[in-house]
Amino acid sequence: MEIQKVTDAAFGVYGKVLTGYDCAELLEVMKRQPCPADDVVYVPSVEALEKLSVAEELKKRAYGGLPIQVGYCNGNNRKLNAVEYHRSSEVDIAESDLILLLGKQQDIEADHTYDTSKIEAFHVPAGTVVELYATTLHYAPCSAKESGFRCVIVLPKDTNLELDFTSAAEGEDKLITAKNKWLIAHEDAKINGAFCGLKGENITL
Repeated sequence: MEIQKVTDAAFGVYGKVLTGYDCAELLEVMKRQPCPADDVVYVPSVEALEKLSVAEELKKRAYGGLPIQVGYCNGNNRKLNAVEYHRSSEVDIAESDLILLLGKQQDIEADHTYDTSKIEAFHVPAGTVVELYATTLHYAPCSAKESGFRCVIVLPKDTNLELDFTSAAEGEDKLITAKNKWLIAHEDAKINGAFCGLKGENITL
């Protein structure tokens, strides 16, 4: 699979590179967060990250003053496994080089399946801040190096937290697996409770 750059024009349909943020302190704190050697860990909200001045700047500039959460996704991963989308943009800040596998919500079929052959891969260099649009399908980053990856994840507050209501088991509602999270899984990933609607290869880098 061709791995493109986030500076390439092709990335423009999925998101954009954000500039003007001083992330030095944020990235230093990230270096101290766990990074599993053979798994991926996602923590939606980390106080040590949220109390930094850049978090307040992201709240104001990237989200127009909406309450946000700042967490991370760290580990070692080579597979697509699933795609998800939110009703809002997501901001990712790469502490280390990583690769994002991305698709378009508009390519989801009427039966809520998605053909993985439409996925594109983009390399995100360490220190880069990217916005992923609400219509961009994504999941856990993939490793660009043997040492794995660390990635800051910024989203509106309470995103990806446990549901406090029961979603319907039909239509798009069956994709809701957490607050502000719609998920389509690949059957090979065996994600408990998820709708398995990814058709084709479970992309592996």
